[in-house]
Amino acid sequence: MNTQILEAQNSTWIEILQLIRHDIYHLPEYAILESQRTNSIPEAILIIEGEKIFFLPYLLRRCDELFDTQFEPEIFDVTSPYGYPGILLNQAASNSSEFINSAIASMKTVFRHKNVCSAFFRLHPILNHDFDKLLVSNTCKVHGETVSVNLEITNAEIWQQTRDNHRRKINWCKRAGMVAKMVPFQAHIDEFIEIYEETMNRVAASSSYYFDYNYFLKLASLGDKLHLCIVEWEGQITCAGLFIECCGIVQFHLSGTRNKFLKQAPSKLMHDYVRYWAKERGNKVYHLGGGVGSAKDSLYEFKAGFSKITHNFMTFSLITNEEKYDDLVKLRAKFLNLDPSQLFNSNFFPAYRSNI
Repeated sequence: MNTQILEAQNSTWIEILQLIRHDIYHLPEYAILESQRTNSIPEAILIIEGEKIFFLPYLLRRCDELFDTQFEPEIFDVTSPYGYPGILLNQAASNSSEFINSAIASMKTVFRHKNVCSAFFRLHPILNHDFDKLLVSNTCKVHGETVSVNLEITNAEIWQQTRDNHRRKINWCKRAGMVAKMVPFQAHIDEFIEIYEETMNRVAASSSYYFDYNYFLKLASLGDKLHLCIVEWEGQITCAGLFIECCGIVQFHLSGTRNKFLKQAPSKLMHDYVRYWAKERGNKVYHLGGGVGSAKDSLYEFKAGFSKITHNFMTFSLITNEEKYDDLVKLRAKFLNLDPSQLFNSNFFPAYRSNI
């Protein structure tokens, strides 16, 4: 079993992706973008045995940023970039649960040697749909559901899967003269940010859903994989959304609706437009995602109105060095003036990054 740690600039990263179906979250440029946003180091682990390939991108984070001290040697943990990266396997690997679990054991050893004490990954709801059955331990956890549209069925079947109240609103928007269309992102970046931030303020979103201007500028570096859809009405942009296209999968990334147009619900027209646009371009799946924090909330119900197809949203976590992990939890508990058991017993992973 051959194991390598790849830096984002390593050409092997792209060469491996050319062999396996992947998503935008697995690209080195996306990992770099996320590393700059989170002050982390973009890397990927590649494990090969014969014809079987295991590939996983991640962000390497320093743990001393959580405390008023520096560790010697430094202690790290790893996490997924924003979105649904997950583990990539080629066909030979996906047919062998023995290889998958051996690869994870090898990854755990490599991480331990790099002074990584824990690893947390969000799995891809489509590409990793059966991982909870493939893994031998309880490292994989199902948190909720996400929604997708099957673009390989007919337009009539797609419309049939749409909830009645969504259909009525979409038809109302069309009759009222609203028009959805794709436009160049860079030409409308300022207005998109304004609409997006207005929406995040309205819903009192957590800080993790706010991004600075530089993030959006760098997001534009994804080139023809990034698409901006707007809905215009009477000379105004009512809502806007960013969508990412890769390997037959279109992902809903970020969006917003102006407060004064909430009653008209133009975002329903936007998503209706995007699914048919994505189908016309030959894509197979339009993935809308799930609710906030994987909950079956109003956002989830909104997305579920476009399709009856759901997927498990799963995470995968490892403690790679229990001694260091326990020490960090105790330090974090002291910093927060809590009993360590409160962190150990919480559902947050890694527990030492909790803000209970």
